[in-house]
Amino acid sequence: MIKLADVTKDFPKRGPPALQKVTFHIRKGEFAFLTGHSGSGKSTTLRLIHMAHRPTGGEVRVSGFSSALTSEREVWKLRRRVGMVFQDFRLLPSRTALENITFALEVTGTPRPQLIPRAQRLLSKVGLSSKAGSRAHELSGGEQQRVAIARALATEPLVLLADEPSGNLDERATRGVLELFHELNASGMCVLMATHDLDLVRRFPGARVLELNEGRLAYDSGAVS
Repeated sequence: MIKLADVTKDFPKRGPPALQKVTFHIRKGEFAFLTGHSGSGKSTTLRLIHMAHRPTGGEVRVSGFSSALTSEREVWKLRRRVGMVFQDFRLLPSRTALENITFALEVTGTPRPQLIPRAQRLLSKVGLSSKAGSRAHELSGGEQQRVAIARALATEPLVLLADEPSGNLDERATRGVLELFHELNASGMCVLMATHDLDLVRRFPGARVLELNEGRLAYDSGAVS
């Protein structure tokens, strides 16, 4: 589902490479944590998988798409299969929860008659049907993150990437968001979540853990010896 092969990423004038010869393979339907301290390369890895960046060396393959072969005009096809959730939610603050999702659906080409029914189903899926008419800035942090997750699910992706999704949430909201990720994973979705919070990772002893350290893969609990 996700394969990185000797992936290196340089950012000119920023010092050492953000990633150096990173290799791992995440299988279909797997749940994995990507850990490491700030600056270890977690966000860069997710952006490479989402093809917001391209590797300086090596190759990223995601759901049949290759970083070496997929043109910029074809990236939208990949993003129909790969959803992305951010720490800072990135909602449109003046729009309602429902409108944030219908906007995402409209951008992906959903026929107009289907926009509201599909957005309502997505809100129901994340447990926010009652907040459909609330503007984003009126929602709690946990509720905003659930709307962001619903938006990421608009294209019915096979893979869900999450970049520190609990970083701005309290304990209760964090627990709720993680439970939602595990429900999505149980339905067959591949989930890769970046976090620096090892206490959070320890709550899920069965999950795969990949640790980055200074741009290198330092540990992989799922590695085959």
